[in-house]
Amino acid sequence: MPERCESAHTRREGINQVELARVAAGQWGVVSVGQLDGLGIGRMLRTRWVRDGRLHRIYPGVHAVGHPALGLEGRLAAALLYAGPGAALSGVTAGSWLGLLEAKPRQLHVCTPRQCSSVQDVTVHARRRVERVWHKRLPVTPPAQTLLDIASVVRFTELRRALAEAEYLRLVTLEKVEFVLGRGKPGSAALRVAVDCHQPRLARTRRGLEEKFLLLCERHSLTPPEVNVWVAGWRVDAAWFEHRLVVELDSHLAHGTPSRLERDHQRDLDLRTAGYSVLRYTWQQLHQQPERVIAELRTLLAQQRSDQLGHLARHA
Repeated sequence: MPERCESAHTRREGINQVELARVAAGQWGVVSVGQLDGLGIGRMLRTRWVRDGRLHRIYPGVHAVGHPALGLEGRLAAALLYAGPGAALSGVTAGSWLGLLEAKPRQLHVCTPRQCSSVQDVTVHARRRVERVWHKRLPVTPPAQTLLDIASVVRFTELRRALAEAEYLRLVTLEKVEFVLGRGKPGSAALRVAVDCHQPRLARTRRGLEEKFLLLCERHSLTPPEVNVWVAGWRVDAAWFEHRLVVELDSHLAHGTPSRLERDHQRDLDLRTAGYSVLRYTWQQLHQQPERVIAELRTLLAQQRSDQLGHLARHA
């Protein structure tokens, strides 16, 4: 009789492990204590599985199954489970998950309608009402709300780019962003300015040189170029099609090898053959000599425009 009881207990524990693996697999390897209880895995069995290394405590009430090494998705899922039902990724964490911010989150931010304290690497924001949308299988604050949340904690250039990315990805419209603004709401003033000087081209620039060049043109009231577009069979950094002018932005890291230099020279030859003028600037020139860069651009753009008008007059 004892052997029969032990066999039934072993079978039941085996079934529990199978069900646990199924639930954990859908949550990037993490489960909550509530889910363990729902699977019939009580406190005594949990304690034994923790001791045996089958469960690993991540946060109070949240365990990793099998091993404690979690990827980003597992960390995010664990933070949401810790914050409880109705929680959502928020702030810079939501911005990163939505693809609006480049940096991967170290400190995780979640919001929840429950009373829940922050712990370890999770900052919990209590809100009476939490609106959620789902993105890549995880709940996040709606994109417009996310932009408002990050507006007071990121640099203004990052905020502008995040707004451009959100519109480019069709996550928001400017009308939806304006709807969440309001007097006294943290971040409203900065986000209002970002909307007023919205630059959609930022979403198509690569961070660093291209972004700096586009903002430099804007700051000096120069007509912004198209960025990352194809001209004469080559993808170029910036182009004024009307003026038949191309600008390439060079870093020593990307353009310092013999093969890249040869490729750059071939590109320039093809562009010139197609009737385009080509200018090249380095990071150091954009950073230390921006006035000279702008002056050269103004001169060449004006010259190209004058040449076009003359050509039209001769053939009128």
